[in-house]
Amino acid sequence: MRRLLKSFMTISVLSSLIVASLVLSAGLASAETKKVTDASYVGAGVAAGVTSGGQGINDHATFGGNLTRRVKLGNTPFSARGNVLWSNKTSAIIPELSVDVPIANRTNAYLTGGYCFVEKDDSPTPIGNRDSVVVGAGVESEVANNFLVYTNAKVGLGAYQNSDASAVSINDGIGYRFK
Repeated sequence: MRRLLKSFMTISVLSSLIVASLVLSAGLASAETKKVTDASYVGAGVAAGVTSGGQGINDHATFGGNLTRRVKLGNTPFSARGNVLWSNKTSAIIPELSVDVPIANRTNAYLTGGYCFVEKDDSPTPIGNRDSVVVGAGVESEVANNFLVYTNAKVGLGAYQNSDASAVSINDGIGYRFK
C-alpha cells in the first residue's frame, strides 16, 4: 500500500507539473488578450499528502480525495473557495479566499489563504491531523464547455499533533461550472 501511495504521489506531482507547464507555454504562445476565468464551479478529485509529522503515530502521509467549490466574487480578482480533503480516517474542511491571476485564456493561477478544521483531531488527513492555517497555490483552466481542470498544493502550517511540522497536500480534479 505504501509503495502504491508513493507511486501515485509521484505521478500526481509529475502530472501537475506537466499540466502547469502546458498551460504556461500555451499562455506565452497566445497572442490574444488573457481573460481570467470567471467560472464558479464544484469539483472532485484526488488528494495526496506528501509529508508526515515525524512522530510516527497518526501523522503519516495520507492519500484520499477532495471536493472543492469556487465562487467568483463579482468583478474583483478574488474568489471564495471551500475544500474538503478526506482520508479513510477523517476529513478536513478548508474555507479559503483566493487572488486569481489570468495566465492564459480561460486559465487562472491563484494564491489562497484559509483555515483547516480537522473533524477528528489526531486522525490523519492529506493536510495533517490538527486544525491549522493553510496557504496554497494552484492553476485552474476551462477545458470544455462547463468543465474545468484544477491542480493545487496546500500547506497546513504546524498541522500535526505534537510536532511543529507543516503538512503539504497535492490536489487534482475536474470541476463543473454552475455559473
